[in-house]
Amino acid sequence: MMAKLGSHKVLMLYGTRRTGKTTIIENIVSKYPEDTLLLQGEDMQVSEILQRRTIANYTQLTAGKKIIIIDEAQTIPEIGKILKLLIDGIKGITVIVTGSSSFDLVYATGEPLVGRNLIYQLYPIAQAELSAVEDYMTTTRNLEQRLIYGSYPELWHIDIFQEKENYLKQMVSSYLLKDLLTMETVKGADVLYRLLQLLSWQVGSQVSTVELGNSLQLNKITVERYLDLLTKVFIIYPLTGYSNNLRKEVTKSKKWFFVDNGLRNALINNFSPLSQRNDVGQLWEQYILSERIKNNAYQSYHPQYFFWRTYDGQEIDLIESYNGKLNAFECKWKNNQAKKPIAFDKAYPDATFATVNGENYLDMITQKH
Repeated sequence: MMAKLGSHKVLMLYGTRRTGKTTIIENIVSKYPEDTLLLQGEDMQVSEILQRRTIANYTQLTAGKKIIIIDEAQTIPEIGKILKLLIDGIKGITVIVTGSSSFDLVYATGEPLVGRNLIYQLYPIAQAELSAVEDYMTTTRNLEQRLIYGSYPELWHIDIFQEKENYLKQMVSSYLLKDLLTMETVKGADVLYRLLQLLSWQVGSQVSTVELGNSLQLNKITVERYLDLLTKVFIIYPLTGYSNNLRKEVTKSKKWFFVDNGLRNALINNFSPLSQRNDVGQLWEQYILSERIKNNAYQSYHPQYFFWRTYDGQEIDLIESYNGKLNAFECKWKNNQAKKPIAFDKAYPDATFATVNGENYLDMITQKH
């Protein structure tokens, strides 16, 4: 992103809270103190000034500055129209906006920033980033902790396991759900929390929105809306079933995964070591999928992601589809090997297939494209 400073674009940096957006902003301000104007979107006065949408107002506000940073920009009403006028009306500036939810508000204005913006999604720390600073033995030694506590940056500065647990529980209750409650009217944090708990127990399994609704006493449409909101604040993400119109392939249901293992374990209040758990397979699958997605995104490689399953039980954990090519991955804890399902091989003979296990997983989640 630093390379794009001076590009006369709106650089949109978003991701869940505590993934390092503030650190990036501080680095920019520190490197270019005279050229940077930092505005806090949650400041009512800042919001009021920005909503006076005139070029004269913005010219006065940005005088002498080349980099305009608006932190937590999604909290400002009609932010899309503001950004459009700002970038169109003031020459020679780069605008950086950050937020802890996807910028659906920008596109809801009817004046999207097509051609004017570049989008960067920030995730918890990726193993691909860590591989640049730690050796293989350190990575191997830390794997269990990453499966249990996840990869939020601040955890690297916490040595006591109980403090790691407390941090993750606070992340869920004080930060992530708070974002949702400010985005849209919902029935309350308790409903969202119970929905997330239900999803936590079903990681890697197909999830019925009807069953979720029955458990929460909500209708299907409300459940789907909540799932969409949870996706927009980067707590969870779905995989849909892949199909090339074969009648026996499952396509209508979804699997839901958490962006970070630590969040999932905080929701079920289980930070036990792997030797005492019966969900290691779920933790492994979720870890591999999340790390693969991070690695791909940071290399600007953006395939579509699916799972694959037939009604007679043949299945594959992850399918990547890009430019007509399919890559299939089956996640196996320890060093087990999986065979390419017969139905998949017959339907997609040109697709690649690989088992991701404890021996080769680093190749898959740090691979260069």
